[in-house]
Amino acid sequence: MNLKGKRLVIGMTGGIAAYKVCELVRRLQDEGATVRVAMTRAAQEFVTPTTMQALSGQPVATDQWGAAGAQVANAMPHIDLSRDADAILIAPCTANFIAKLAHGLADDLLSTLALARRTSPPCPLLVAPAMNVEMWNNPATQRNVAALRADGIEVLGPASGSQACGESGAGRMLEPHELLEDLIAFFQPKVLADRRVLITAGPTFEPIDPVRGITNLSSGKMGFALARASREAGAKVTLVAGPSSLATPRGVRRIDVLTAREMYDAVMGYANRAEVFVGVAAVADWRVGAPAPLHLRCGSRPIPTSWPVSRRCRAGRSPSASLLKARTSSPTRRPSAPPRAWR
Repeated sequence: MNLKGKRLVIGMTGGIAAYKVCELVRRLQDEGATVRVAMTRAAQEFVTPTTMQALSGQPVATDQWGAAGAQVANAMPHIDLSRDADAILIAPCTANFIAKLAHGLADDLLSTLALARRTSPPCPLLVAPAMNVEMWNNPATQRNVAALRADGIEVLGPASGSQACGESGAGRMLEPHELLEDLIAFFQPKVLADRRVLITAGPTFEPIDPVRGITNLSSGKMGFALARASREAGAKVTLVAGPSSLATPRGVRRIDVLTAREMYDAVMGYANRAEVFVGVAAVADWRVGAPAPLHLRCGSRPIPTSWPVSRRCRAGRSPSASLLKARTSSPTRRPSAPPRAWR
């Protein structure tokens, strides 16, 4: 699902993470959204309204009065912007602005806009906190965040890591691609709400010796896309992935495996808890019976093969789980037969 036709208001407050919003706006537009930007006076110290207007293609609301008020016929931008929006995202959202929202303050355009958002049908409000680790951990901030959640405001993040101040910990604003994933998921109908979904993806690798093995060209893209879509639909997703360089979809628990045996063990360890099992991994049809401990020279001896453990997966799954399984093939696929011994 994309954001085609969605009208979003991005509210920017004064934090160094404001520079990330430039990329976020373009990503939202690439997904089909129309973006309006509202900035506090402090936000304009980090990114100019001219920059945000150039990126969004829309006038930027900066003040309740003056030019901003003149942009709408009734001189009430806090009303007009919130009425037209499908959602409002405050990013970055500082500790000060979180406190404003928690206590219902309305002393500038952005806080007034947030307070005036419609309730029927509701205009969702989402915040992406961005602050120093100690500010985030402060009991006052945590009380305010709890109050926002109790009021139905969606809190996205924060992430943990190095911060502009040189310290490290929780408080980093999510990256633009993470915020984009969360926004797309937010609008997705939750048809799989709280369902436990288990998905396999990617190839397996069956070692011949320490430097060679049997594998295939599976990219894992189908399984990763299904994991992302399931998470967007509200599911609790566990992804068992063979060797793959694909990024883990946000909110998905990932278990990395190498061989068919490892994939089997990972799947069976979770199968009894899964309500839906989607098997789209390209599991090896054959494995080496006894991988050599040292590098084999060409023609040194035949390579014995045997049935992989994946053949036993069919009988081991949970009887209560729904099953979806995919198989790859080619137009010239021949009947299954043991491969010749490799020499």
